[in-house]
Amino acid sequence: MPLITNWTRQLRYQPYSDWSIDYQQQLLNRVQNSPYRLNYHIQPDTGLLNDPNGFSYFNHQWHLFYQNYPMGPVHGLKSWHHLISDDLINWRKATPLLPDGNFDSHGAYSGSALPINDRLFLFYTGNVRNSDWERTPFQNGAWLSQAGTISKISEPLIKQPRHYTDHFRDPMIFKYQDQIMALIGAQDNNKIGKIAVFKADHNNINDWRPLGELTFTSEKLGYMVECPNLIFINHQPVLIFCPQGLTSEVISYQNIYPNMYVVGHSFELNTTTITQPSELTNLDDGFDCYATQAFNAPDGRALAVSWLGLPEIEYPTDKDGWAHCLSLVKELTLHDNQLYQYPVEETKALRQTKQILSLSKQSIIPTTNAYELELEVPANTSQTLHVFSNPSKSNGLVLTINTTNGKITMDRSTAGVSFGQQYGQIRTTNVQPHQSIHINLFADQSVVELYINHGAKVMSSRLFPTENQNTIWTEIPQKAQLWPLSKVNNN
Repeated sequence: MPLITNWTRQLRYQPYSDWSIDYQQQLLNRVQNSPYRLNYHIQPDTGLLNDPNGFSYFNHQWHLFYQNYPMGPVHGLKSWHHLISDDLINWRKATPLLPDGNFDSHGAYSGSALPINDRLFLFYTGNVRNSDWERTPFQNGAWLSQAGTISKISEPLIKQPRHYTDHFRDPMIFKYQDQIMALIGAQDNNKIGKIAVFKADHNNINDWRPLGELTFTSEKLGYMVECPNLIFINHQPVLIFCPQGLTSEVISYQNIYPNMYVVGHSFELNTTTITQPSELTNLDDGFDCYATQAFNAPDGRALAVSWLGLPEIEYPTDKDGWAHCLSLVKELTLHDNQLYQYPVEETKALRQTKQILSLSKQSIIPTTNAYELELEVPANTSQTLHVFSNPSKSNGLVLTINTTNGKITMDRSTAGVSFGQQYGQIRTTNVQPHQSIHINLFADQSVVELYINHGAKVMSSRLFPTENQNTIWTEIPQKAQLWPLSKVNNN
């Protein structure tokens, strides 16, 4: 059968077993021939990738799941695609969590994971629809054994409370003061976004008690809060979350939905309050970061990974039968109450032989579009860096770095195939003025992750270059270092 372009509801929620092997092979062939496939980022074999889920360390390995609808680049009957790794760089497939039960019949939606004794507990939202297409969300549990098998808990662990609508999802499980806790994104009956807090009584994951709502801001959080995460860095709470419908009067943003964070002084369990919270802050000032999942790893690091894609936007890879990817794994740290994000140390294993570059208008550097570029722009100057450009210098991703006013601008208006134009083609961020600005740019075929001043600010973007858009140059002479980055098979 030909690849589908008219996705009916019936097709989107058709059981995986009803899809022919021939269709799935055609789709796989189409995806493998896409010019935008990635070298070292996690991407789907076929179909849609969205929220990262279940990021954890268990049985001496890193585990990472992601939302996946494998039959096409659309939202449909979702499962948890499962990857494991020894080094946070090279990932291989493992047992998925499938939507095959009464309480996840229309999708295994987002959630998290926590090692408990000798098993990994998976906490996720089951999506169920009736004949009138009315939704009932269930917060479900499953166990991953050391042998790699998944067994679901037969009954839901938390059902939809009466004071919330059916927008009640994305359980994030964590331990605090030896107590097993969970945050759940919610919409109350007044259509206001909230974060619900639950506690597992006596640390029994079959017995959850509501504690109320998380207090961390006086602002109204739009109509829904998705993907709440609470981690602790040097004992300080850091809340990462995605408010939908947040007014731009609260904080300026251009993406359809922002990914945000708050840093607090402490977390008061009795009142479910983050004390002395910072202002709401954009986690990423680029175009395409959403649904970040973070956790406190047993090696002492706070680690995070983000979905590089946004809901409700069509991407150029849709026609190739796939959509979206995940960011590099990032370590989160705090400096003067500001959150820093930077690729984990293990990322350096991707580096090949270092090249010393002398960039200028006359020096057009061809690349494979899979590299790390490092440079430093001196204080009180301005530099314009062009990547994913062509030899005629007529297009590309344009980065303007002004160290006088501390402003960095990312312009993707000529960076290949245009998309999402209704949300603008330029993003800006700011750092301390009158100081040099350090840049590390990770390019990967159709992804750019820009880390400014070692992660004080981050700008992530998808872009889809056309033929011959594979060069780097600068407006004024600039020294830089470049490492080609190895290709790995991260599906």
